[in-house]
Amino acid sequence: MRKSLLVLALALLLAGCSAAPGDSPAPEPVDAVLVDQAPWFATFRVVAGAETGNLVLAANGGSAGEVYTLSTEGLSLDRPVENGELINVYYEIVLETYPAQFGGVTAVEHTRTERDDRCGLYLQVLEDLWEADPGLNTDLEELGVDFSGLTDLTESEKSALAWVFGNAHGLMPITGTLEEIWQAGYLTPMTEPAEGQEDSVSLYRWENGCLFVLTGSAEDGFDAEKWTSGIGAYMFVDCTVRQNADGTWTYEVGAEAIS
Repeated sequence: MRKSLLVLALALLLAGCSAAPGDSPAPEPVDAVLVDQAPWFATFRVVAGAETGNLVLAANGGSAGEVYTLSTEGLSLDRPVENGELINVYYEIVLETYPAQFGGVTAVEHTRTERDDRCGLYLQVLEDLWEADPGLNTDLEELGVDFSGLTDLTESEKSALAWVFGNAHGLMPITGTLEEIWQAGYLTPMTEPAEGQEDSVSLYRWENGCLFVLTGSAEDGFDAEKWTSGIGAYMFVDCTVRQNADGTWTYEVGAEAIS
């Protein structure tokens, strides 16, 4: 019975907590580790917060919405936790907030995997894009993110990335492609389609918001864009990346474009 309840709780956890106008793709199957009694444990990617001890975690290999926070204050650690590493968390319960929180944490342990802070890479890209042509995202009331084109993050890591970025700017991110955000009614028409022509997202603008889009991967290169309308967008194009010995990443922009 205890095992069955654990599986059910993990399956239902945060199923409807993310703000997304479009349906999320089906998650890849993840092997579950079951134990007979508390404390339970699971493995998580440290996405952000290591500097302050207020960690934002993504379930390792998890599906969209599996985002957690954890304070390391008062926990016994053999060494500090770093962004980008995998850790095991031992806990009694999970509180159904968003992000989720742990109750009764008994231990946090480092795993023997190499650190890979590509979430930190993409957070830096998003912040650099935020600062470029800042008029496009000044006084935002709504913040859109589309990471569906990123091929080297899990769905849980994308959710955590979105939450950290939104939280840094005081907004709950709206996830979805431009087409999905248009269909969900967030955009305002700038003009009517010409006679005989179909309505198009190119005729709209996001009056109170801005959509941030990342596509590609660290290995193959990526693009980054922020969009408020067809005549209000800024792009980092053909970005190249290299991984440092400590597991962090640095990038260079191939070209910048504005419309």
